[in-house]
Amino acid sequence: MKLVIATHNQGKLAEYRGLLADWPFELVSLSDLGIEVDVEETGDTFESNARLKAEQYGEMTGLLTIADDSGLSIDALEGRPGVYSARYGGPGLNDAGRRHKVLKELEDVPLEQRTAQFECVIALYDPAKKVTYFVAGSCKGHITLEDQDAGQGFGYDAIFQPIGYLQTFGELSSDIKHTLSHRGQATAGLPEIIKLVV
Repeated sequence: MKLVIATHNQGKLAEYRGLLADWPFELVSLSDLGIEVDVEETGDTFESNARLKAEQYGEMTGLLTIADDSGLSIDALEGRPGVYSARYGGPGLNDAGRRHKVLKELEDVPLEQRTAQFECVIALYDPAKKVTYFVAGSCKGHITLEDQDAGQGFGYDAIFQPIGYLQTFGELSSDIKHTLSHRGQATAGLPEIIKLVV
């Protein structure tokens, strides 16, 4: 049985393949299916954006579809970048540019006040039943003083240090990150909703 992971992001796809390695599904991405359409994230919450993507791509493919919306919410920035994490600073910035923007905005904020949390909502859409199910997860930590880019991870991983660890998400092993991460926490809830659709 095919399960669509509604993303073109290879980093996210690799993370899901690691998280869902024991599942009895063939995981396929939008690129695998030749889908180049980008569903616009017009929602103002992680849940609404996850729903939009799961339902629209599920209708396009006719397959069970997982989509998530996730982001980094920084307390000292009043929750920014939040739902705008993937496009923070505008279309001209890449991951490194967005990390730089965040660090610049926090340059006068002491370490103890740089608290943050990664949040993730996963939507699973069943096009046969026209039903969408949700699970959520989060991971608390703080923003480092400098970019610790070690060539691993993606997005904001290189500036986020989870509570209880001296390394950033970008420096931790995949196994540890999967256990701790917002996406890992949300994915842990997926078996319960998968039972409702298989």
